Amino acid sequence: MILLPSPNVDERDAAVEFLVLHYTGMPTAQSAIDLLRSPEAKVSSHYVVDEDGTVYCLVPEEKRAWHAGISYWRGQRLLNGASVGIEIVNPGHEWGYRLFPDAQMDAVLELCLGILSRHPIPARNVVAHSDIAPNRKQDPGELFDWKRLAEAGIGMWTDEFGVPGDLPADLAAIGYDVSLPERDVITAFQRHFLPQNLSGVADAPTSARAAALRALVDRA
Repeated sequence: MILLPSPNVDERDAAVEFLVLHYTGMPTAQSAIDLLRSPEAKVSSHYVVDEDGTVYCLVPEEKRAWHAGISYWRGQRLLNGASVGIEIVNPGHEWGYRLFPDAQMDAVLELCLGILSRHPIPARNVVAHSDIAPNRKQDPGELFDWKRLAEAGIGMWTDEFGVPGDLPADLAAIGYDVSLPERDVITAFQRHFLPQNLSGVADAPTSARAAALRALVDRA
C-alpha cells in the first residue's frame, strides 16, 4: 500500500457503519488521484485501487473522507461521517467505461475484507455510490462484479427471484431513498443487483429480484 495523504479530511462524527464503493470516472488514475488530493476540489476517499491492483491510502480510516456527498441509505443521510470510501480506477461512463481487471478486483476484495475486519459493517451496508445517490451517480456501475465480492463475504447478492410485491416498499426496505425519482432509484438497483437489465422500469424481473433481496435483508 502506498501512502498519498490528501488534505481533504476532517474528524468523524459517527462510528463507521457503511462501506461505499466508487469508480474514479476520470481519464487516468493519476488525474483521479490529483483531484482527490487537490485542496480546491474538496473531495477525497480513504483508498484508491488502480487497475494493476496497486492500493493508495489517501485518508486514514479513523478520519472522515469527503466521497459520498449528498447521500442516503437505510434512514441515514450524509454518509461521509459513518463510511469508508474506496475509489476504483475506471474511466467510467463518461470516458470509456470498461471491465474491472482481475488484479484490480483481487485488490478490492482484499482491501474490503481488511476494512470489514476493523469495522462492524453489516453486509446490507456495503453499497455503491449509485445506491446512496441514485439521482446523481452511476458508479461503480453495471460492470462491477458485486457477486464476486458477496461470495467472499462482502456485501449482499442473490441470483434468486422472489414473488413480486410492492417494489417501492421493497426498495425502501433494502435501503434506497424512494422519495427520489422512481426511474433513478430503479436503475440504481438494477446496476447493482440486476445488471443485465438497465431499463429503469418496474418490470417483473426487477420486482422479483427486489423481493428476493429484501428477504435476505430482512433475515440479516
